[in-house]
Amino acid sequence: MRFSSLTTRIAGEGADAWIVHDLAMLRRERGEDIIALSIGDPDYETPRTIREAALRAIQGERTHYSPIPGETALREAIAVETQRTWGLSVQPEQITVFPGAQAALYALAQCLLDAGDEVIVPDPSYATYEALLRAPGAVMVTVPLRPAQGFHLDPDVVAAAITPRTRGLLLNFPHNPTGACLSPDTAAAVADLCARHDLWCIADEVYAGLDQAGRHCSPMTRPGMLERGALVSSFSKSHAMTGWRCGWTVTSAALAVHLERVARAMFFGVSQFVQDAAVAALADVDGEAAAIRASYVRRAGVVVEALAAAPGLVVRAPDAGMYVFADVRGTGRDGKQFARGLLDAEGVSVTPGEGFGPSGAGHVRITLGVDDELLREACRRIVRYAVALAGAPVPEVAVPDLSSTE
Repeated sequence: MRFSSLTTRIAGEGADAWIVHDLAMLRRERGEDIIALSIGDPDYETPRTIREAALRAIQGERTHYSPIPGETALREAIAVETQRTWGLSVQPEQITVFPGAQAALYALAQCLLDAGDEVIVPDPSYATYEALLRAPGAVMVTVPLRPAQGFHLDPDVVAAAITPRTRGLLLNFPHNPTGACLSPDTAAAVADLCARHDLWCIADEVYAGLDQAGRHCSPMTRPGMLERGALVSSFSKSHAMTGWRCGWTVTSAALAVHLERVARAMFFGVSQFVQDAAVAALADVDGEAAAIRASYVRRAGVVVEALAAAPGLVVRAPDAGMYVFADVRGTGRDGKQFARGLLDAEGVSVTPGEGFGPSGAGHVRITLGVDDELLREACRRIVRYAVALAGAPVPEVAVPDLSSTE
């Protein structure tokens, strides 16, 4: 029996990004003392108001088929949120609801790309991008985000990568894994490149809800950009709803028609009670979810301060998001060697930067999604491991108290 060629095209989705995490989970199952900082799953429970909305919906028999592009109430709420967050006035028919941003990105690739089309993606990049682009036969062309530039996107580098075969850009800002944002000037330059070269722009902005300082500017807010692309988001990170699987796209009405057809073929609608919970999430602007989002800023500061004592590590505060991307090249190890050694020596799992592409080499991604005490203990262990690598005596490591709200 023969499998389709699709199975080969989607096979190379950055296995290095998960190998240490998978090993850590196996060791945890065996009873070992493991602190997992290797996956972007918040430690917080989904806020109570959201869970209660879902329970009311289930008790009210909201467990049947839903409209394929999403319930009207949720699409209207997302339109309001898009206006509030980005200043974009959109109609509900421009919004399509998906079971998570990953499904939305896959559907967009199916609707926008053909075999041989080139798509420019900043490197480091999220590990699934290559597979979802290769599914329709497109080619991922990477452009580097340089550590010396804080991993910020250089529009001139993007422009130099454009060829007659370039069909679009896939951008992920605020960025996973580095936390970098797009400045207003860079967002405008990206929009200009798309207009001049007639390119699609897929803007994966699932971490925009964790941009507490307002540093990120979306290229999709520029005039005409929704006619040539999509803004993608979800509730997973901003509202601690990773397991609920609910995301969305904001596009032109014409593209939304095509996305609905893919959605009909793929999953036939998102659960009614999940969508009711999502409406509640958007209604609670200043509630529990806001406190969760603010905590990541504080936790990032704690990690950066604590790891300043780690010889060979260079750690910078992210612009936004829930990760710290640490440069470990000064230890004489690459990211894979450092991550595996840290797990073996100290029982802390972090994600090797190599799994996100060549520009991530020599780095590790540290997730801020564990409880406060575990994060403090993890910092102590990372410093201890770095000191051991340097052959120096182990110092007492003072870690700031995370219980402070300042």
